[in-house]
Amino acid sequence: MRHRVNTRKLGRTSAHRVAMYRNLVSSLLEHEKVETTHAKARELKRLADRMITLGKRGDLHARRRALRVVHGKSVTAKLFGELAERYANRAGGYTRVLRTRRRVGDNAEMSIVQLVEKLETKSEAAAPARKKKAGAKKAAKKATAKKAGTKKAASKKAASKKAASKKAASKKAGKKKTAKAAD
Repeated sequence: MRHRVNTRKLGRTSAHRVAMYRNLVSSLLEHEKVETTHAKARELKRLADRMITLGKRGDLHARRRALRVVHGKSVTAKLFGELAERYANRAGGYTRVLRTRRRVGDNAEMSIVQLVEKLETKSEAAAPARKKKAGAKKAAKKATAKKAGTKKAASKKAASKKAASKKAASKKAGKKKTAKAAD
């Protein structure tokens, strides 16, 4: 039984494991998305959520504890600034783990760890309005298509007749040219 065993060893020494977690957490906080194996992703989620909670606390002790894990002043500034503001009203669950694929070399199960609630840019904020307009246009087209359903069928028949007559005309013209060339 695994009583009081909280972490996975992942086949590494403790120093290697700690360094790997620090690198993964720093990359996740910097880029807001990381792809890794599923076992590492689950451990990374726990640690990243803990770091964001420290960022939300924002006091000196929390900053020192976060600096023990997170690499880089820019990542620390982002953690205690932008991310703390983004998740101020959220009570946990700052990251999500999505299973993606099997790695080609060793068939390991891969996952993406990403931060929840990305900041919307102006173009992304305008996207729902564009979708509504496009949806309204599609609905209008469908309504007119239903009304003109018989007209569409008739126009398709007419178009196919035109195409058939053009083919026949081109064949006749081809025969006339070959007959002239033979003379």
